[in-house]
Amino acid sequence: MTLVLCVVLIALAFEYINGFHDTANAIATSIATKALTPTQAILLSALWNLIGALMGTAVAKTIGSGLVDTNLISPTTVACALASGIIWNLFTWYIGLPSSSSHALIGGLCGAALASASGDWQAIIWLKGTSVTPLSFFKASGVLPKVIAPMFIAPLAGLLIAYGLAGFLYALLRMLILLPIVFAAAFSFGLTFILHGITRWPPADHLLVKLGLAALIAALLFWRQVRLHKTGGLTTGHVNAEFRWYQLASASWMSYAHGLNDAQKTMGIIALLLFTATTKSDAFKDLPGWLEFLRTPQFEVATWIKVVCAVTIAAGTAAGGWRIIKTLGKNMVKLQPVHGFAAQTTAAGVIEFASALGVPLSTTHVISGSIMGVGATKRLNAVKWTVAERMIWAWVLTIPICGGLAFIFTWIAHTMGL
Repeated sequence: MTLVLCVVLIALAFEYINGFHDTANAIATSIATKALTPTQAILLSALWNLIGALMGTAVAKTIGSGLVDTNLISPTTVACALASGIIWNLFTWYIGLPSSSSHALIGGLCGAALASASGDWQAIIWLKGTSVTPLSFFKASGVLPKVIAPMFIAPLAGLLIAYGLAGFLYALLRMLILLPIVFAAAFSFGLTFILHGITRWPPADHLLVKLGLAALIAALLFWRQVRLHKTGGLTTGHVNAEFRWYQLASASWMSYAHGLNDAQKTMGIIALLLFTATTKSDAFKDLPGWLEFLRTPQFEVATWIKVVCAVTIAAGTAAGGWRIIKTLGKNMVKLQPVHGFAAQTTAAGVIEFASALGVPLSTTHVISGSIMGVGATKRLNAVKWTVAERMIWAWVLTIPICGGLAFIFTWIAHTMGL
């Protein structure tokens, strides 16, 4: 039992590191465009990370039961997987390089399972489903649909959608009267997803309430623009000021989406650990009554796991990851508020969609691709591609390096009889 509790603490340490390591994903653009001060951005992100982490368990179930053979999982293998992820996260944080905490954890889990199976690659679930079609591919279980394919598709989707959205916003700036309507529609879309996550209402429910709020926001923004026109027209400074306000909404949505997807990965690991400890070992044989809540006879993510992981990732987010914030927000491309809004909105939408499918997406990949996309709308050489190249190499190497570390750690542990 002591070993299980120690591994739970290691999992929470990973969650905390994940919080400050991936803070940049949600707030780097807000700080770079001066929409928010660093302190304001971190507090806002921590709040919405907390709310997002409490919603949904689809990603947690994928991590806990859809990637490796659960018969090979033990407290030792989980500890080795987490240790490899923690080492890689701290290393990439130290050199200020955005990398995927999600892929670090997944790579570690696969490497530990492979070592437990004595090198048998059947330990990894590559694709599970008897009648997988192109349309149902991402709903299937396995590393291919849930990890490998999204690893390439997600940043590319972020880049292309953000490029298109930023271009669309530039076009709207020539027809400013439409801007409040478009922003209100985007707000209504985001509100629909958030209410669906919190209340489980079908997206079509309470449509009049959401349309009413959107119309109110559009009216207020339109009134503001009319006043600006009367005082001399909209200047570049006015546009930047407007989009700094819009970034409050896009940063909140991005942080919510980050909590919804990233926090669930550790939830899945903890649930898997407790499930295997309950059903496949005697770890909880003499469990005290006050710890009875740890017993998990069926794989499920208990409420207490959600709350603890949500608070932990929020605390980690509040700690901030300044080195990576500098790389994403300043070193890769110089951003204006319109770029920050487009990048955050795109990334939040892609991550929200992936979370609904139970795909443990890399938020780092998506927001980085989105920032490249909006930067390219200025001109291609506005993006510092040498910085982007370093990041891409980190993305490619994360899974094999963490998998290799976890494999070595697990082999050593088994050699020592642990």
